[in-house]
Amino acid sequence: MANVTHATAATFEQEVLGADGPVIVDFWAEWCGPCRQVSPVLDQLAEEHPNVKVVKVNVDEEMSLAMEYQVTGIPAIKLFRDGEIRKEVVGAKPKGALEKDFEGLLD
Repeated sequence: MANVTHATAATFEQEVLGADGPVIVDFWAEWCGPCRQVSPVLDQLAEEHPNVKVVKVNVDEEMSLAMEYQVTGIPAIKLFRDGEIRKEVVGAKPKGALEKDFEGLLD
């Protein structure tokens, strides 16, 4: 889990918007079952793609970020590159489906 961090409103700009390379942001909550299902999948992606950073944002603790990034359902997984959202996925998906969704964006 070397490439997995947690972000707050205070650290989001540094952790995500100013990061080099692709950043997968997982908007999640502790009570969310699908969030718990997708978390190990994102950990695997981070391990298999050393240039990809995974940042987790707890929507219960960081409601301002959830509103700013229009999170209406969780897990909301957004891939950022160069400070911009390049791909958005809502809901838990298996690893292969996420890799297909993010094809060409994880390099």
